[in-house]
Amino acid sequence: MMMGLKSNRIVRAKLNTSPSSTDTTKLCRIGKTPSVFLMAALSSLIGLAGCSRVHLTPSPATTPIKHVVVIMQENRSFDNFFHGFPGADSAESGMNKADVVPLAPVPLAEPTDLNHSHASWWRAWDNGKMDGFASAQKNPPLFAYSYVPSSEIEAYWTLATQYTLADRMFQSNTGPSFPAHQYMIAGQSGETDEDPNSAQWGCDAPAGSAVPLVGPDGTDLAGVFPCFDYQTAADLLDARGISWRYYAPADLSSGSSVSAYEAIEHIFFSKDWDNNVISPQTRILTDVANGQLAQVTWVVPDSSHSDHPGNNSTEGPDWVASVVNAIGSSPFWNTTAIFINWDDWGGWYDHVAPINIDNMGPGFRVPLIVVSPYAKHGYVSHTVYERASLITFVEKDFALGNLGTRDALANNLLDCFDFAQTPAPYVRLKTRVSVDTLIHEAPTGAPDDD
Repeated sequence: MMMGLKSNRIVRAKLNTSPSSTDTTKLCRIGKTPSVFLMAALSSLIGLAGCSRVHLTPSPATTPIKHVVVIMQENRSFDNFFHGFPGADSAESGMNKADVVPLAPVPLAEPTDLNHSHASWWRAWDNGKMDGFASAQKNPPLFAYSYVPSSEIEAYWTLATQYTLADRMFQSNTGPSFPAHQYMIAGQSGETDEDPNSAQWGCDAPAGSAVPLVGPDGTDLAGVFPCFDYQTAADLLDARGISWRYYAPADLSSGSSVSAYEAIEHIFFSKDWDNNVISPQTRILTDVANGQLAQVTWVVPDSSHSDHPGNNSTEGPDWVASVVNAIGSSPFWNTTAIFINWDDWGGWYDHVAPINIDNMGPGFRVPLIVVSPYAKHGYVSHTVYERASLITFVEKDFALGNLGTRDALANNLLDCFDFAQTPAPYVRLKTRVSVDTLIHEAPTGAPDDD
């Protein structure tokens, strides 16, 4: 970690702090609360949105899982990556208004990025008809109706075949990466629904930076400074003395880490930022090899390893396979659950309409692969999850209580596990690049998520 640059970044952020970055009453709003009838019908789906403080009412953890690893990739819908997967709910075609459009193959390294803003999500969703994906794009009209052939993402299909694939995992929000990653760590995003308008996404953003808030009917409201102070999974973990680390790429303009915790004021201006946010993200490979793995770990990719459309790279599957190989070949394997997820749908077609819970979402389906010696083998889970379910699993497993946001009622992924089965040795995945190559490759910075 480039500590000098990180220190300079903190000084710059303090100079840029605006009233909107610390007014948590305004920024941490409660979403629309579902009716009692709706909650009864959807209690197995997801929870209430909100910004309440930590609720410490835990029950004892009973699973053999002592390490949880969340590997977050970028911008793929379920139908785009798992088209035709045996036993999963995938589509051969989609609707473009009244027209049926067969899904067409597209390379993983497709150079065209798709619009995946909150506004484009709203047009694609079309009040649940799921027929507006062409109108949501400025690209060739039917480009969103595509899938990546399994041969190009063989590592993902191999893991999904050997372990568990969830085909009802929805991103929590209806927009791009910034709010998606906030839901990954906090079960909320302070009602932000787009990416910030500056290159730095957090408390060190330049003065005048703003991130829009969700408005009615697919609109955005005026932006606020992208620095918040709501509670996160890290706060729950710190309160219980549970170790955590967040591995993130370096911001090539500043040399310091790009992390969802960059937007959390009390984390960014604390020892947690210096000690637990690690850059570059490839340090996860050397740390595990050296016998170091935090009890809870987040791993996010740099651009060339992110699966992000437009990055002209096919290295994402190898990157994920290398991280899984490192953990699977280590002494940590028998006590670990690895969750491989994609932060948003990336503009690609998906045929399953999400059920609306509040004004933030949930959004479209994204893939989730669960890898563990206790994951059900060759299983497709049809239980409904959302991004906050990853927090829910951690909370339940480590007896942390909850944040009182979407995590409070979200399903906790237990359908993906059989804790009575005997752990089997890990079988390494084949990769085209070595760990040494990944570690020494030139950094490509954060994915260009616009």
